[in-house]
Amino acid sequence: MSAVSQSHAVSIPRRGLMLILSSPSGAGKTTLTRDLLQDRSLNLELSISVTTRPRRSSEVDGIHYLFKSRQEFERMRAQDDLLEWAEVHGNFYGTPRSPVEAVLTQGRDMLFDIDYQGTQQVRQKAQDDVVTIFILPPSFKELRARLERRAEDAADVIAKRLENARNELTRWPSYDYVIVNEDIQVALASVKSILVAERLKRTRQQAGVETFVGQLLGET
Repeated sequence: MSAVSQSHAVSIPRRGLMLILSSPSGAGKTTLTRDLLQDRSLNLELSISVTTRPRRSSEVDGIHYLFKSRQEFERMRAQDDLLEWAEVHGNFYGTPRSPVEAVLTQGRDMLFDIDYQGTQQVRQKAQDDVVTIFILPPSFKELRARLERRAEDAADVIAKRLENARNELTRWPSYDYVIVNEDIQVALASVKSILVAERLKRTRQQAGVETFVGQLLGET
């Protein structure tokens, strides 16, 4: 039996991270999020937002959203238990701090599918824990084609999404990493590579490495 097969993987405790993906509609963020979650080896957990929007019949509380009353939401906001929040069409949406902190303390990582404004709010409150990735389409023509192929929206809605995309595309300098999603599998591999590298960052493993190196120095 080889020395490699006899060895055991060394696991150094670390603090988890928040992996944030942002992109214009149609650039592939939702597909990448789904594929990352389906890869069980990555052990990622999706951040579930709280909202004051009424629950639809097809939605499950705690899976699609955490449904709260307006009073409950405002209390969370007042107690600084929201990493980010926004009002959309008269309803509030936000990311609760407590579940995220619980996951990160366990050394696991949380995946976020949020926009630029949400990303900036999270970064301001937890900069050391945040890794941000902006997903670009290979061309504006392809972005339009993807939105049309989805066949989910009327022409005027697609036009509005494309108009919004022109503004969103200018936000890329605010992100740690930028990926052009021409091929979804290549883009997915890039995100995974970033995740592996960020998990190995010294600052996230500081206490664990100090203990491990102390053990190494104590060996005879």
